Amino acid sequence: MRNENRKLSQEQQEEILNLLKGRFEKNMNRHPELEWVNVQEKLEANPEKLWSLFEMERTEGEPDVVFFDEQTGEYVFYDCSAESPKGRRSVCYDREALESRKQHKPQTSAMDMVTDMGIEILTEEQYRALQNLGEFDKKTSSWVDTPSDIRKLGGAIFCDRRYNKVFVYHNGADSYYAARGFRGSLKV
Repeated sequence: MRNENRKLSQEQQEEILNLLKGRFEKNMNRHPELEWVNVQEKLEANPEKLWSLFEMERTEGEPDVVFFDEQTGEYVFYDCSAESPKGRRSVCYDREALESRKQHKPQTSAMDMVTDMGIEILTEEQYRALQNLGEFDKKTSSWVDTPSDIRKLGGAIFCDRRYNKVFVYHNGADSYYAARGFRGSLKV
């Protein structure tokens, strides 16, 4: 899946900017104090970040701005699809887990995809913050950044929303399911 050419055509740039603008305007509850013109200016100045957002969209993550970090001057995008992005499901946690599987290996891992896309996987804290903006993963689940002490023991953690609560679970890092993917974040 690696894409060394991280550049969009002019048509692709216009397509993703229009799509992001429409989502931004439709979901003002996620960013009530922000203005699209400022976000677009940042995106146009950072074409490699626009490429990453295009990849988030291509894999059905529906990225949207969730806040502005005043300390760094960056806009933060999260995957805001109702369910874990379809184009990122059926993946184990990381490369080590993928290589440890003897049979029935998935095509790739969440962490490999994160690297390929130029994004970061959501942390548990970020996942909980996302859930304050809406109801996500009511039928699916999403891998989240796993603490190294858990990962060293062969595990990984994932989250979902059930019974109007956010739950954190564990699984073997080499496991993968059709209803589990991952959500990413991108700072621009």
